[in-house]
Amino acid sequence: MHTSPSPGPTVSPAAKATAKATGILAALAAAQFAVTLSTSIVNVALPAVRDGVGLSDAGMSWVVNAYGLAFGALLLLGGRAADLLGRRRILAAGLALFAVAAVAAGLASAPWMLVTARTAQGIGAAAIAPAALSLVMRLHPPGPARAKALGVWGAVSGAGGAAGVLLGGILTEGPGWRWVFHSSGIGAALVLAATVHLVPADPQGEADKPRPRLDVAGSLTVTAGLISLVYGLTAAGRSGWADPLVLGSFAAAAVLLALFVRVERRHAAAPLLPSRLLTRGAVGPANLLMALLGAVWVGLFFFLPLYQQQVLGAGPLEAGLSQLPLAAANMLGSGLAPVLTRRIGPHRTLLAGLLTQAAGFLWLARITADGTFLTHLLGPVLLVGAGLGVAFVQLTGAAVGGVEPADAGLAGGLVNTSRQIGGAVGLAVLGTFAAARTAAASASAPAELSHAVALTEGYRGAFLLSAAVLGLGAALTPLLARRTRPVRKPEPPDHPTETEGAPPMTTHPTTVDSEAPVVVRVETTVHAPLGTVWDLHTDIAAWADWNTDVDRVEYAGPLAPGTTFRWLTHGLDITSTVHQIVPGERIVWGGPAHGIDGIHVWTFHETAPGIVTVRTEESWSGAPVEAHHAEMEQALRQSLDAWLAALKTTAETAAAAEAEARANAESRANAESRANAEARAAAGRD
Repeated sequence: MHTSPSPGPTVSPAAKATAKATGILAALAAAQFAVTLSTSIVNVALPAVRDGVGLSDAGMSWVVNAYGLAFGALLLLGGRAADLLGRRRILAAGLALFAVAAVAAGLASAPWMLVTARTAQGIGAAAIAPAALSLVMRLHPPGPARAKALGVWGAVSGAGGAAGVLLGGILTEGPGWRWVFHSSGIGAALVLAATVHLVPADPQGEADKPRPRLDVAGSLTVTAGLISLVYGLTAAGRSGWADPLVLGSFAAAAVLLALFVRVERRHAAAPLLPSRLLTRGAVGPANLLMALLGAVWVGLFFFLPLYQQQVLGAGPLEAGLSQLPLAAANMLGSGLAPVLTRRIGPHRTLLAGLLTQAAGFLWLARITADGTFLTHLLGPVLLVGAGLGVAFVQLTGAAVGGVEPADAGLAGGLVNTSRQIGGAVGLAVLGTFAAARTAAASASAPAELSHAVALTEGYRGAFLLSAAVLGLGAALTPLLARRTRPVRKPEPPDHPTETEGAPPMTTHPTTVDSEAPVVVRVETTVHAPLGTVWDLHTDIAAWADWNTDVDRVEYAGPLAPGTTFRWLTHGLDITSTVHQIVPGERIVWGGPAHGIDGIHVWTFHETAPGIVTVRTEESWSGAPVEAHHAEMEQALRQSLDAWLAALKTTAETAAAAEAEARANAESRANAESRANAEARAAAGRD
């Protein structure tokens, strides 16, 4: 990868693009943060909301469920709409609806107004989450850049739940419960402004493609089916599993989801959930594990504040502040995930994250009715938060990686659906299990402690069951490894990919990315022998001796696929990997640097003795390139032109010096030969 020089103190295009890429990722991550924040921000405010609007107990639960139902059920539709109608367009529309609905919820004066506004807010969230995630994947190519972006994504996703509890407590005890909703609306409006200003629109060529119609029949059946399923599971915790309404909801869900499968098989143009998606890479297993993770995730943010408030007597603010260690640990785990992946591999990293969470939940299962935060909660909360961050990053990457670009939004919607539906199912099961444990314990405890002890026993049971669910997820982790083994693809016959004795090339690219936003091809003719040009160009350690654009190189060799070298150019520290080497003919290297993923191909062809055509082509992709397409293409072209000019000058100078040396040597040899001949002739005359 190269960058062009910048005159004087002017900031280089690459530096500008890197800064803008950071802003783009921040805007997209903030959108996800707003969505997850609103999942939990009302939890500690519910008693105040009930008194302010006049909600019944059932109505109070629907303040939470209306958002979750609309969010979870419409995620697939939101993801597919993002793919077909434009990702940034759907993201902006979702943020606008989310902001307006949140403000309306804060202004509600009747229960129906509040529940309706929360439903609309969930619809907006269902558009935001998959569109933002698919944009993250499009703007960050596979490799360290994407791993870092997903680390940020995981951090804000996990921290959003904890921050929601904290902010809900602060606002409820401060300006009042209405600001729980107003703050969400204001935040979403700010994110919308940042999105419009920073996030690039879909590529022009992609926008001009004919788009199939949205799968309306599939959207209606899956949405109604998931709403019926989640409603039945939610009502079961309150009315019991045998309640006729619960059973009717389950029956309706079964019929509607079966109808959805049938509709999808007949929808050939653009089905809402193509069958190919679940068989692509690790998408299927990753979504299964994400559902299990969602089950314990939602349960944690539900039961932990209840234990603190109903058993330990903490107020909303205190319960909210106690979420800070959880949020910090989650962010730490999300940041560590890419590092662990590079060191021990993705599947071992996921296994470590799940087992760490399981250990934390087992520790939580030891809480007591007279416990304290420092003694009984701080340690396990740190373990759970760190493990949650690691696992979320790994599963998100597995669920959306390897899919076709046209399905990126749908894959993002599917993984969020899995988490939301998994959370609804998990909360219903955990709630029912906890209630049964509470009822069983209430008779055996002393009268003065019966309520606290019984509740604690129920919460302990919920945490213990959560640990078991995570243990199941850990046992299923090998499914991902089997679905993501690399498959060796045959290389074009005119581009050999291996040197003699080199390992098989299974993961190294051997051509530029023809679909990258920037692809530059230039060539030059060098009047020098092929060996001179090749040796000069592949002596990587000596680049700085003849190429003024290169300040320093760290390279230990050998020159073979997989070898890495580190070099400094225009203040940018770059690490590249050799992908392919065909001696005397072709060399390919590349890698990510500062948000840009580059692939650089060099070919050498001796057109006549002492005349070599050197052709170089390089592709750049990534968020900085999307943000500054024209500037980045110009910078790359200038850099490659300068590189070829330096190579040509140095090689021709070296060839001329070699020719002169040979000529001088031949002249000396001829002179010596003549002198010897004359000496022999003189001796003969004597």
